[in-house]
Amino acid sequence: MVSVAVLGAAGGIGQPLSLLMKLNTNVSKLNLYDIVNVPGVAADISHVATNAEVKSYLGPKELADAVTNIDLAIIPAGVPRKPGMTRDDLFKINAGIVKSLVEAIAENSPRAIIAIISNPVNSTVPIAAEVLKNAGVYDPKRLFGVTTLDVV
Repeated sequence: MVSVAVLGAAGGIGQPLSLLMKLNTNVSKLNLYDIVNVPGVAADISHVATNAEVKSYLGPKELADAVTNIDLAIIPAGVPRKPGMTRDDLFKINAGIVKSLVEAIAENSPRAIIAIISNPVNSTVPIAAEVLKNAGVYDPKRLFGVTTLDVV
């Protein structure tokens, strides 16, 4: 069985992704983390009749607990690109978010597989790689950038 953390679970990608993880019969533990609204998301998803145990973690003080002893971290966290926003603007915001999330994963679940959805993926994945290298836990076979979200 697999322990999964969705980091950014209350967002537009995080909510349906959390539902898909809850429906996956291989998932035994589902940790949902975000800086807002995640308790409601977790409450809704916990009503789905599968064996996966759902827990919510709210804010930076609960991040370490959210990523402790996980097998897979999926990161849709960050802000979407808004009209007039350049990729550099987006990077400045999302790079910091990804960096702090990956630092927590490196410290609390250094063997976890990490899938990064946060845009721009071609820039956030290298940030994550450097964080993992600095922590001495980098394994290129455990870090992925997700560029396709279609599930149909």
